[in-house]
Amino acid sequence: MTPTVYGMESLVGISLDSCTRLTLSDGPLQLGWKHSGMTSDFIAEVMALPYSRSRKDYVQAHHDIGYLSNELIENAVKFRQPGEILIEAGIFEGTFLIRVKNAIDGVTSSRFQQLLHRLQSRDPGELLLEQIETNAISAASGSGLGLLTLLSDYDAKMAWAFEGNNDQRIILTTTAAVAMPPSSNL
Repeated sequence: MTPTVYGMESLVGISLDSCTRLTLSDGPLQLGWKHSGMTSDFIAEVMALPYSRSRKDYVQAHHDIGYLSNELIENAVKFRQPGEILIEAGIFEGTFLIRVKNAIDGVTSSRFQQLLHRLQSRDPGELLLEQIETNAISAASGSGLGLLTLLSDYDAKMAWAFEGNNDQRIILTTTAAVAMPPSSNL
């Protein structure tokens, strides 16, 4: 079965075979948000190393990689079904790429696809402002602020692939790319 794809379809086919690969597994630690922060900090430290000759470039790369990684991993932890979360990350031709793969249920899949459909029809910057206003008025959850911030403020390129038609278990693969600081030292 062909996956349902939203966003930049070209990102879905990019091979991340020669990248850093991490797997977060269920176990006695019970995956939680703290694991998102620790994992994204680790990815940012490793991936920003090539930029360490310039303090400015390093700080920018570390921040962008850390923010992007944390948002994707946090969403995977928050909305997942039991099972592993696969994270692949690397820097290719001046672009940081990350792919996060996890299982979600049918209800989560449907709600998220509705949000993605809305995103494709509107400007992310406008949606971000609307969502900030909505959140100020109500206690909204699952608002998509992190995702909207990535698209609007970080100019992240993103793709989401949904595989499976089982209402109990759908595999969601999120791929994101963000430009790294140009550096002649690399």
